[in-house]
Amino acid sequence: MDIAKEIATRAADIEQRIQTYLPKVEGYQHTIFEAMAYSVTAGGKRLRPMLMEASYEMFGGTDPKVVEPFMAAIECIHTYSLVHDDLPEMDDDAYRRGKLTTHKQFGQAMGVLAGDALLNYAFEIVAKALVTQAGEAKAAKAFEILAHKAGVYGMIGGQVVDVESEKKNETVERERLDFIYRLKTGALLEASLMIGAILAGADDAQVKKMEEAGTKLGLAFQIQDDILDVTSTVEVLGKPIGSDEKNQKATYVSFEGMDKAKQDVALFSEEAVAILEECSGEHAFLRELFLYLIHREK
Repeated sequence: MDIAKEIATRAADIEQRIQTYLPKVEGYQHTIFEAMAYSVTAGGKRLRPMLMEASYEMFGGTDPKVVEPFMAAIECIHTYSLVHDDLPEMDDDAYRRGKLTTHKQFGQAMGVLAGDALLNYAFEIVAKALVTQAGEAKAAKAFEILAHKAGVYGMIGGQVVDVESEKKNETVERERLDFIYRLKTGALLEASLMIGAILAGADDAQVKKMEEAGTKLGLAFQIQDDILDVTSTVEVLGKPIGSDEKNQKATYVSFEGMDKAKQDVALFSEEAVAILEECSGEHAFLRELFLYLIHREK
């Protein structure tokens, strides 16, 4: 399998499908629709919806219309988190994926509103799916997982601890850094794998395994991010590099050093794959996707 080619093909397909869920640019509030579309279509790996669909297929899911609304929703949630992350109150970044960030393109107020709108719209997409899948307990459970992993016990919770640690200029202990990574980065990866499994009818034990695999994947993914912030270039990443060191931000690299960070990326990736292989179903693509994403160069 040419995994890079397969990922590119799937990402392009997912891109087209997600765009069908975005609101039309019309009406007096057309600017917010433009800002939402600009943010969602600004590029990206489409990692979370890709993981979700691969998990759904792995456990025998066959109807794309069942999983698609959740794929669109999780990408909207991920995008809103990036839009808000780029704001002056947070990371104050002017570029992402080689393009002006949303608040630089549309203004700070519209940047805030675009993020708000994407989060709200994600749940609107899923709510509509619940109506069309009336009486389907799997969809309701998937909705609960999405909300939980995106909220204060998931991504937002991790972001809160990250922001507070920076503002207080505290020395961040390793345990707190792991907590930030598990929630801020790992939570949506866990949700993607869990929701795919749930919608396909996997049992609770299998869903738990997918959550564990997502945790390991998230740790490896974020550590690799830290490594790339030191070793890559603006041209490759499409965003500023060296910002962690410049801002004296605690990272896995600053804690453990580059060599240990690289070793642990390999360790966590092996553990993620090992957990995946304990699950039933055909997981060849998902396995290769794990390894490709963890060892990526951008």
